[in-house]
Amino acid sequence: MNELLDYRIGVVGAGSWGTTLAHMLAEKGFNVTLWVYEPELLEILTSGRCNTWYLPDIELDQGLSFTNSLKAVVSNKQIVLWVTPVKVFGELFSRGLPYSLREAIHVCASKGIETNTLKSISQIAEEHGHSLAQHKFSVLSGPSFAAEVSRKMPTAVVVASRDEESAAVVQQVMATPFFRIYSSQDILGVELGGALKNVIAIAAGISEGLGYGHNTRAALITRGLAEIIRLGTFWGADPRTFGGLSGIGDLVLTCTSTLSRNYGVGLRIGKGQRVDEILSKLKMVAEGVYTTKSAFSLSVQYAIDMPIVHEIYKVLFENKLPRQAVKDLMARDLKREIT
Repeated sequence: MNELLDYRIGVVGAGSWGTTLAHMLAEKGFNVTLWVYEPELLEILTSGRCNTWYLPDIELDQGLSFTNSLKAVVSNKQIVLWVTPVKVFGELFSRGLPYSLREAIHVCASKGIETNTLKSISQIAEEHGHSLAQHKFSVLSGPSFAAEVSRKMPTAVVVASRDEESAAVVQQVMATPFFRIYSSQDILGVELGGALKNVIAIAAGISEGLGYGHNTRAALITRGLAEIIRLGTFWGADPRTFGGLSGIGDLVLTCTSTLSRNYGVGLRIGKGQRVDEILSKLKMVAEGVYTTKSAFSLSVQYAIDMPIVHEIYKVLFENKLPRQAVKDLMARDLKREIT
């Protein structure tokens, strides 16, 4: 581990999760640089060492430096963490990669599926002509609210990479007494679980907003997991992955707490607010809204049965009344319980 402490780390994205991970690694003794997109936020961080936009009340470690230069945050770093909205990941990754060390490990902690290409994060990375093996691409996912991690509440997540050695390095570098990391080689399963659970979290929030109870939420979580497994296994993921931290673990977390942005969006929809009005007031991205569109398109394209996803899509993008969506789900033909 002493050798690993010499690692220089770049974190791309200064939202709540990016800032939390950068702060955690700096506290551990690493030389960490955080890339900040917004000039105003960069000034706030530089002058006050507190991300008042996304992570108030946490004084950031002195070992953490800030930059608005993508070249500076990527250059000469052994590990680069990508924590950006999915819709801009491909562009930033392609711009930053030429400055990266050939042996650098790239880790993405974002969760979603690109709406235009219907590609996962790892597939987007591959699209830019750099194999996962060559650039040691990994994904980090699991039940982890930034607000709780920043306050050192015990948390467990998983890092997935096709390169076992890269996953083991990330484990060692990022693990702390309150942040436990498991490893996996099922990179697609881990990232799909993290992405698709946000759609079900919106459904759970809508259920709460409509005044339904625990029975309804339990049904949504369970049948939502069945839909995630269907799409994931069709895409080539290991179904066992969805029984782990990045699957059921993250699903339960985001479907049961108002700390989840996606659950919060659903809650407001269930209470009668308009989707565009809700999104216009959000400072951070609710990836589940965009992932709903991607998951719906994939289910139609490949004829995968995903009724909850279809109803959430209709609520979000076709102005279907949430209560009618629930009625239509309950009125479907009766069948055996199979995943």
